[in-house]
Amino acid sequence: MIFNSIAAGVARVVNGLGSGKRAETTLERLIQGGLVACGLLAIAVTVGIILVLIFETIEFFREVSIVDFFTQTEWTPLFIDKQYGIWPLVSGTILTSVIAISVALPFGLMAAIYLSEFAAPRTRTTVKPALELLAGVPTIVYGFFALTVVTPALQKVVPDLALFNALGPGIVMGIMIIPMISSLSEDAIYSVPVSLREAAYGLGAAKLPTIFRVVVPSAWSGIGAALTLAISRAIGETMIVAVAAGQQARIAIDPRAPIETMTSYIVNVAKGDVPTGTPEYRTIFAVGSMLFVLTLVMNLLSYRLAKRMRERGTR
Repeated sequence: MIFNSIAAGVARVVNGLGSGKRAETTLERLIQGGLVACGLLAIAVTVGIILVLIFETIEFFREVSIVDFFTQTEWTPLFIDKQYGIWPLVSGTILTSVIAISVALPFGLMAAIYLSEFAAPRTRTTVKPALELLAGVPTIVYGFFALTVVTPALQKVVPDLALFNALGPGIVMGIMIIPMISSLSEDAIYSVPVSLREAAYGLGAAKLPTIFRVVVPSAWSGIGAALTLAISRAIGETMIVAVAAGQQARIAIDPRAPIETMTSYIVNVAKGDVPTGTPEYRTIFAVGSMLFVLTLVMNLLSYRLAKRMRERGTR
């Protein structure tokens, strides 16, 4: 009697474990299927975007010469005298991006060095998240800040600075991407082995020479990855330049003059005033393809640098 009760109890436990394992296996399969579906959805969206860009760009070049697109130096597709040279938009994009990196790189790198080498642990855990809050500010707010605060302040010290210009938006874009450079660079610098610092100290080096001659070069692949990501972010920035840089497509190296970038042109044309299916409408896809290629190149470069950093860290 007792043995029969024990046997029945054991059987119930075994059956319960079996059903629990089956339920757990089913749940794992559902989760795995959901993750695969999310990944496939992301791939499908990316492929769809690329196909739309390719299709519309091909349609654009059926009506506009690709030679003119890459050789002409005027961009006036919405004017009576239509010119389709992309270089004024490219030069405006590069100009604002160069200004942004010139601002963000020194400040971001110095902030990263301070947080990783000088700041106390409590200060680091407080200041780093506070600095990263800059990345959460909407870009439209940055745009109006550049137009209403930064540009009027610059006009007091920079002669002949127009209300819409490349300098103000470039500086504000630099402020916006400081957290990207500082956070990623700080992680790279912080991960440099302590033994390298101790070896430099053992050879008689002071703290600053150790940082700039040993630590920073050792973390340079990570810093380079942060820099390329920041450049990609600056190239693809839209609202700051759309609000504060102007709408004058020109090949210019003078940051005091109004310019137009690729992203701001796309925003201006995509408002709905241009008839769908016209060459003027399809210019946004041609410009978008050019922008896609530029950011893709920068992201691939960033990926390679990050991969080098991981390989270096595993040695």
